[in-house]
Amino acid sequence: MTADRGLLRDVALVCLAGGVVGVSFGAIAVAGGLPVWVPVVMSLVVYAGSAQFSAVGILLAGGGPFAAAATGLLLNTRTAAYSLAVADIIGRRRATRLIGAHLVTDETVAFALAQPDPRRRRAAFWISGVGLFVSWNLCVLGGALAGSALGDTGTYGLDAAFPAVLAALVLPALRGDAGVRRAALAGAAVALAVTSVVPAGVPVLLALAGLLVARRPA
Repeated sequence: MTADRGLLRDVALVCLAGGVVGVSFGAIAVAGGLPVWVPVVMSLVVYAGSAQFSAVGILLAGGGPFAAAATGLLLNTRTAAYSLAVADIIGRRRATRLIGAHLVTDETVAFALAQPDPRRRRAAFWISGVGLFVSWNLCVLGGALAGSALGDTGTYGLDAAFPAVLAALVLPALRGDAGVRRAALAGAAVALAVTSVVPAGVPVLLALAGLLVARRPA
C-alpha cells in the first residue's frame, strides 16, 4: 500500500471528527440510562454511526431491542451499494473481504473512490478504515465512561463535524463526471426533502434514488 502525507492528513481529520461524534454517542447512551457496555459493544459489532444513534434513540424512548435492531438494519442497507463500489478494492481473500466488509462506511468509500489509481484506492480504504474503527471505538468508550459529566452534547454542535468533513471529501469527485454530479444533486434534493419527516439516517438511504439519474444524457 502507498500513502502520502496529504492522504494521512485527511484521514487524521476524519478520525478526529469521527472521534468527536463517538464521544457524543457514548455519552448520550449512558446519560440516557444504558449501561456502559451497550454503546461499547454496539460500536464494535455494529460500527455504524447513524444506525447506532437511531437504535439507542429507540431504546431510550422505550422501544424494544427488535425494533432497534430492525431500524439499524434498515439504515445500513445503503452499504450494500457501497460494497459493490469497493469490492475490487478490498481484495479477493475471504478473510480480507470479511474484515473489509466491516469497515465499509460512508467515509472509507468516499476516501477510496476519490483516489486516482487502484493502489492508492486500496491504501486509502484500509488506512481510513482501520483508523476510523480504532478512533471511533476508543472515543465511544471515553464518552461512555464520562457519561452525564459532559452534559448536553447537543449544545456543542458535535453533530455538524462529521457531515462537514465528509462533504469536503466528496466534493473532488464532483468535478469530473457529469453523471456523478447529477446523481449527487438528485440524492441531495431527496435527502433534504425528507429530512424533517423521517428518522435520522433514513434520508441518506433514500438519497440513493439519485443513482437513477446518474447515466441519463445531460
